[in-house]
Amino acid sequence: MSIAASYTTFAAREAHGLSSAYERLALAVSRDEELLALLGTLPPAKRQPNLLFGVVRLLGGPVEDPAAFHDYTVANWPTVEAEMRVRATQTNEAGRCTVLLPVLAALPQPLALLEVGASAGLCLYPDRYAYRYGDHEVGSGEPVLECAATGMAPPVGLPEVVWRAGLDLNPLDVSEPADVAWLDALIWPEHTHRRARLRAAVAVAAAEPPVLMRGDLADDLPALAAQAPAGATLVVFHTSMLYQVPAPRREAFVEVVGGLPGHWIANEAPDVLRHDGLPEPPGGALHNVLALDGTPLAWTRGHGQALSWFG
Repeated sequence: MSIAASYTTFAAREAHGLSSAYERLALAVSRDEELLALLGTLPPAKRQPNLLFGVVRLLGGPVEDPAAFHDYTVANWPTVEAEMRVRATQTNEAGRCTVLLPVLAALPQPLALLEVGASAGLCLYPDRYAYRYGDHEVGSGEPVLECAATGMAPPVGLPEVVWRAGLDLNPLDVSEPADVAWLDALIWPEHTHRRARLRAAVAVAAAEPPVLMRGDLADDLPALAAQAPAGATLVVFHTSMLYQVPAPRREAFVEVVGGLPGHWIANEAPDVLRHDGLPEPPGGALHNVLALDGTPLAWTRGHGQALSWFG
């Protein structure tokens, strides 16, 4: 896919209906020959809209007005480029726990959670958040994570988590203001509710920081998984992460995770982690596939805002 096409696709399938600012901005970039040429100097994995827009936001640049965005990005390209080359989209959306919870709550308890691509580890606390599935509430406290769920009975309780660890090439630290600032910059402009959710989730994680290991998703996974306590069900999971991993490494990871004890929960786009016989997704927006041990269960939206169970 060309750079221009990737930006128009982002506008139509990811930003449409969720962020008018990013929809407008992505369409403008797709027609901006000067910006497209600059993006073309970056490695393919570093050209994506979320990364460009997040870096400009982090640097204090404008993302609401496409013309101002163009002028700022061109004028400051050496700085923008340097940040894009060393950073990755590490959106740590605690709201994704809404789609994990029905699966986690149904597994043999207690659980030992291991997230691959953990960022700052905010999705390692599904037992500490509160949830609202329509009128049905689970748990208490802050943040309250909301999800429009169809085709399933909402979970009745929270999982029991006795161990939590994360693996990431560049783990982020919730006690470091610069790391939290990057997480904030990755949230889309209009999403004030997600900013409030981030602050609440950071407070939860900071009260009991997770074990976060710097390492490769295939090479270093077995050693970290071996640290899970005996008597707990190991659950390796990941959400919206594998698209950043080259195909050969994805295949290596799938082979490694399939050989571990316990269970594997994947929540990834269908063109990234393929499954046979999927039903049509609900609507034209980008959906992930929630799967347990390789068996697809549901369509999900990227920030956990919707879950549509199969059958």
